[in-house]
Amino acid sequence: MSDADRLTRMRATVRGLVQGVGYRASARREAARLGLSGWVRNQPDGSVMLEAQGPASRVDALIAWCRKGPAMSEVSGVDVESLTIVADEHDFGVRY
Repeated sequence: MSDADRLTRMRATVRGLVQGVGYRASARREAARLGLSGWVRNQPDGSVMLEAQGPASRVDALIAWCRKGPAMSEVSGVDVESLTIVADEHDFGVRY
């Protein structure tokens, strides 16, 4: 198995104008397109947090997408950390 295919899980905290602009729905669609599992939610401080799990190359692609976001967003920064794999997670959803 190559590093690109290795299963990984990452948490991203996205800062900027990322609430009220369709960021969560767009992130869910992008994660589904990439075949990832996990979740996305708004944070009380105005940021958006997401956790994504899947092949490393696809998780990296989602993180790259997070740095741009949907058209109406203005991303000022993304903090990323590695996490432990979660068993039995099969889809990507929006949490409230």
